[in-house]
Formats: sequence, structure tokens, C-alpha cells
Amino acid sequence: MLPSTLSVAVTLPPSLNSNIYPCPDPNSYESRRKTATFHSPNQVIRLLQRCKTIDQFLPIHAAILKTGLDQDPLLLFKILRLCSALESTDYATQIFHRIENPDVYHHTALIGGKIAAAAYFDAIRLYARMVGKPIEPDPIVIAYVLKACGFQLALEEGRQVHGQVFKLKFGSERPIRMKLMEFYGRCGKFDDARWVFGEMPERDAVAATILISCYSDHGLIEEAEAVFDGVQDKDTVCWTAMIDGCVRNGRANRALELFREMQRESVQPNEFTIVCVLSACSQSGALELGRWVHSYVGKYNIRLNTFVGSTLIDMYTKCGSLEEAQQVFCELAEKDVVSYNSMIVGLAMHGRSCEAVELYRLMIAKGLRPTHITFVGVLNACSHSGLVDMGFEIYESMVKDYGLEPRIEHYGCMVDLLGRVGRLEETYEFIERMSMEPDHVIWGALLGACKIHGNLTLGEKVARILIESEAADSGTYVLLSNVYASFGKWEEAASARGKMKERGIQKEPGCSSIEVDDEIHEFLLGDIRHPQREEIYRKLEELNDVLKLEGYSPARDVVLQDIEEEGKEWALAIHSERLAICYGLISTKPGMTIRVVKNLRVCSDCHSIIKLISKVTRRKIVVRDRNRFHHFEDGSCSCGDYW
Repeated sequence: MLPSTLSVAVTLPPSLNSNIYPCPDPNSYESRRKTATFHSPNQVIRLLQRCKTIDQFLPIHAAILKTGLDQDPLLLFKILRLCSALESTDYATQIFHRIENPDVYHHTALIGGKIAAAAYFDAIRLYARMVGKPIEPDPIVIAYVLKACGFQLALEEGRQVHGQVFKLKFGSERPIRMKLMEFYGRCGKFDDARWVFGEMPERDAVAATILISCYSDHGLIEEAEAVFDGVQDKDTVCWTAMIDGCVRNGRANRALELFREMQRESVQPNEFTIVCVLSACSQSGALELGRWVHSYVGKYNIRLNTFVGSTLIDMYTKCGSLEEAQQVFCELAEKDVVSYNSMIVGLAMHGRSCEAVELYRLMIAKGLRPTHITFVGVLNACSHSGLVDMGFEIYESMVKDYGLEPRIEHYGCMVDLLGRVGRLEETYEFIERMSMEPDHVIWGALLGACKIHGNLTLGEKVARILIESEAADSGTYVLLSNVYASFGKWEEAASARGKMKERGIQKEPGCSSIEVDDEIHEFLLGDIRHPQREEIYRKLEELNDVLKLEGYSPARDVVLQDIEEEGKEWALAIHSERLAICYGLISTKPGMTIRVVKNLRVCSDCHSIIKLISKVTRRKIVVRDRNRFHHFEDGSCSCGDYW
């Protein structure tokens, strides 16, 4: 029982004291240290509610300890909740261990704090100690621990909790059913998740959304769509979950189809829906669709905050319209590090390296602290323009000035930077000095540089390392085969492809897409599936004849296959990006910009011929490949033939 009147002297932190006493100097902490008196427990609770930092809480806690209230159950619960909210879980744990008889509410408060701090194992262990005392759990703490079991992938522990749900007859509690579905879904036990879903008396959109997200998290989009299709009254959250699942699993076109269906059903999108759909546009390079989605931001009064703004910047840069990305960036009332990162990465992708570095320096001047992503963007910018000295200066600053340890992405940027300019031995030494084990991507970047600069000796050395690697993907094996083929070592090239086949690795097929009249058209190498294929190939032959008059000669050495010369010429002519461009030429008005997205790097022959196509057709052609953007206009490319 709390005393009716409590008088304790306590030094108040500034933000709490300012509403009680006048503040002559708001910038001075010492000038605002006043002595207050607690007249009731409610006053203590009100002060706790106004704490924004742990430093503000500590003097209040000291006063509570002096009064002997440190064992009051209600105050302890409030304190544990507050410490967890202030991300001071360690301090909360110290307080908890001093409680003489902690009850279920104290355990719940600390378990919730540990989950918020991603200390899932600690949360599960604390719950186990609680039930071992024994203290009977309530539905709230069970929901918490099921969440922890899901994130920890603690299947056995979660099943035990499920058993307690039956024993305590909490099975009808809707929040617990939801958490059980999430838990089984995260652990990949979809039969169990479906069973819980099937046992629910109300299998509504909210419950279905959880199951949709679980399937999507594991790449099971067909199963997710089956659940989605079975929902009668789909709400905004349900639609958004399905769209997000498609985007995260590379089904951008399906995500856009779902958004159109959502519009036809008159379901209003929210901020998260818009962000998901914009991400789909980014994947597919659908600029017109992206502009259409952008219009919804104003139509549905969705605030242009940094979250939406950064996604718009990302969409416009990845769809090839850097100018519109810059316009959105300028329109942002508040710019945080995420919005700066989006713009820096976008400038780097488009080869505007100096502008990317300049924006990076402006961000620092504004007092924003760069992140790992910032440095990936700005180091890529240096790599794309061969700015070696500047790249090393920024790389060293990342470590010395900001205390950020290099990640594999940063090492990859530096390897690419050195490899592009032909400093191959230096690149190899840099890899050897890495603080982590280099992966196949790092070695693959050096191997690609060896191919470009004709260093077979080092190339074979790197190749042996890659062959021994179990992590090599299809791109690595194809590159390895191509390096051997470029030096005429056909047996070694065949051996590399044979090893890829032995390991069951499939080569990623080259695919190019183009947006025409709000519809995405995809083309593969030598594709004959398109309904307008005859017109496309007629245009292709017509262009080849015109371009030969302009001096075009096929770079047959690009075709790294042991076939006849005429076969090599045709193999080049039917590359997917050329088919997409030809379709764009016959399907759009003269003078319109043609935008193509390719999933692989553009080969040197296609790069040369697209420059000529832009000249003879008087069209601007924007191509996004795996590495960057190429803006072709009047016979030249924005990359300066350095990519």
C-alpha cells in the first residue's frame, strides 16, 4: 500500500522540470536542475511517462529507491516498461533481478523489452524460468514468447508453448492464434500454420494476411496467392501483403497486376501499398506506371515523407529518369540519410560520379552521419568513373572518421575500382588483406578484370580459387568459361561449364524488358514468342543493313563459342536488348525515348550497335543493365565506354 502523502526531494532532468519551473537559460543543463517534491505515487508515474531518455529517468529512479518504493509492484511494472521503451534492457534486467517476488506482469514487461531489443533467446529463457517457479502465464506473455520463438526459429520451445496454450485453455484467444500462425510460418511448418488457420472460427483478411506473409517470406508465392484468393473481403493490409510478397520474390509484373485489381475493387491504398508498388516499378523499369502510382500520393493525401520520397527517388532512378528523381529529392521538406542515400546511389548508377561525391559531402556538411549504404553508393560512383584516389580517400574515411567496418559490398566496390583501371596485382593484394573471407563475387570481379585486360596468368590463378569454391553461382561459372574461351582455351571453357552442370547450377538467361502503353514486354535471346515477332525481326534486319553502311562490323570475338563466323554474327544480332529496342522502335512514336531493362551486363557489341541505333533513328535510348545505366544519344553513351 502506497502512503497517501509522499515527500521526496529529487533532481529533475531538464525536459521534465521546464514545465514546473521557469527556465532562465534553456541551453544550460545545470541552470535547470531543480528540486521537486513527490506528493503522491501518481505524480511519480506522471514523471515516468514524460521521460524521453534514460538520463532523465535515472534521478527519478534514485528518488524512488530512497523512498522504499522500489518493491512497489505497479511502479516496478511501469519502470520495466519505461526502460524497455528507452532501449535500456540491461538496466531493466538489473532492476528485475532486485525484485523480491516478480509476478507475471513484471516478467511480461521484461520479456517484451528483450524482444524489442532482438534478444529473443534471452526472452525465451526468462519465460522458461517464469513457468518453472511456477508462475502461470497469461495470454499476453504467451503471445510475446511465441513471437520470440518465431524469430529465434526455436521450433521445439514454441511447440511446448503451444502445448501450454491447450493446457491453459487459451486456444480461443485470437491474438494467440495469430502468433501461433506467425511462429509456425517463420519456422517453415506451413501444415501447422494452415491447421491453426483452419481451426479459427473467423478466417478473415487479418488472419489470412499473416499466412500470406509467411508463405511469401519463404518464396512460396503460389501458396500465398491461393490463400489470398480465398479471402472474401480483402482489406488494404491484405492487398498490400500480397503485393509486397510478389515484389520481394521478383514478381514485379504480378505485383502491378494486383495493384490494378485493387483499384478496380475500389480498395484505397495506404502509404505502404504505394511504397510496395513503386518498388515493383523499380524492378521492372516501368516508368509510366511509376508516374501513375506517383499520382496516387497526392490523390489519396499520402504525405511525401522521407519513406515515400526515398522510394520515389529509387523508382525514378531505376526507371531511367534521373531528372524526376532529383525533382522529388528537392521537393522533400525534410531530408534524412535514407533520402540522401537514395539520391547518391541513383547518381552513381547513372554515371554522374562527381555529383554523387558532391552530394555525399553536402550530406556530411548538413550534419548527417553516413551509413554503410552511403559508402556503397559513393564508392560505386568512384568505381564507375575510375576515380581511384578519391575512392581510397572515401574508403579510409569510412573506417577512420566514422568507425564503420568494411562489409563485403565495400570490398567489392574497391576490387571493382582497381580492376577496372587494370591494377590487377594490386587488386589481388587488396583481396588478400581483407578482414573477412572473400566470396565468389569478389574473386569473380577480379576474374572479369583479368578477362578485360588480358591477364591470363592471374586469371587462371583466380579461376582455380573459384573452382574450389562451393559457393560459385551460374554467373561465376559462365564468366570462368568466357575467360578461357577469350584466350582460345576451349577445353577449359567446356570443363567450367561441365562443372556447373555437375553441380546442378542453371545459367541465368539474358532477359530484356520494355514498357509500352503501360504494359511490360519481355524478350529472351532469339525470342519468337511475341505476337509481333515478324515485324520485330523485319526491323532487326533493316537496322543491320543500315548500320553496316554506317561502318558497323560485328565483334565476333564477343561470342565465346566454338562456332562458325556467320553463326556468331547471328548470335549477336538476336540478343534480347536488340529485340526489345526493335519492338520499341515499331511501337512508339518517332522521337520518343526508348527505355530497356536487362538483367545481365550489356556486351561490348550491343553497346556499340546501340550507339549507332541512337544515331540513325535519332532516338534517345536508355538501357539499365546489371551494373548501371547507359544513356545513348546521337551515337554516344553517357558511360564514355567505361563500364
